[in-house]
Amino acid sequence: MMELIPSSVQEFAEKYTTPESAELYRLHRETYLKVEQPHMLSGHLQGTYLTMLSQIIAPKRILEIGTYTGYSAICLAKGLTEDGHLHTIDINEELEMLCSKYFTEAGLSDKITMHIGKAMDIIPTLEEEFDLVFIDADKAGYEAYYDLIWNKLRVGGVILADNVLFHGDVLKDPAAQGSQAKAMIRFCEKVLADKRATQVLLTLRDGLLMIRKNEQ
Repeated sequence: MMELIPSSVQEFAEKYTTPESAELYRLHRETYLKVEQPHMLSGHLQGTYLTMLSQIIAPKRILEIGTYTGYSAICLAKGLTEDGHLHTIDINEELEMLCSKYFTEAGLSDKITMHIGKAMDIIPTLEEEFDLVFIDADKAGYEAYYDLIWNKLRVGGVILADNVLFHGDVLKDPAAQGSQAKAMIRFCEKVLADKRATQVLLTLRDGLLMIRKNEQ
């Protein structure tokens, strides 16, 4: 895997970014100590970006597809309106207790509902209009998730899709790309061709595609 951001640049950026809260720092450490594939965690820099963007948007409803250990859910939920709520979906029930523990520590347990199961099955059951959606799940599913959530996203709402650079694999010759990288390229091409939206690919962490819904 290619190192897209040199560690020295990452460290410099984190130095001048608002520090993690105490509970996020503990969650970060516990994830790296106890959970497989800890690199999946959003982390300090991206997490702070998610919080700031959420605070700017001030969403009433947020949908997150891919909870992992709950770091990004906490970051996003910090921008919710007073009566706001975040729905987060993950297929791994083994992480539910860890997530719940830190949702409570962050004082957000009443603002976050965690759904366990397949996002493709759960999303259609959510009778909500979302202001902000964060997709960080199975890469092959991104195109389908985009289609599923479009009519549930308000005009002017924002979708954030994580890992679209997929550790630099998308930059390789097509013959050398893995299936995940190919899925990310197909997704980016799909969004680029969608005239109902505008988008910008941010080179933050592993690539964050930010999409604004301009029309239904």
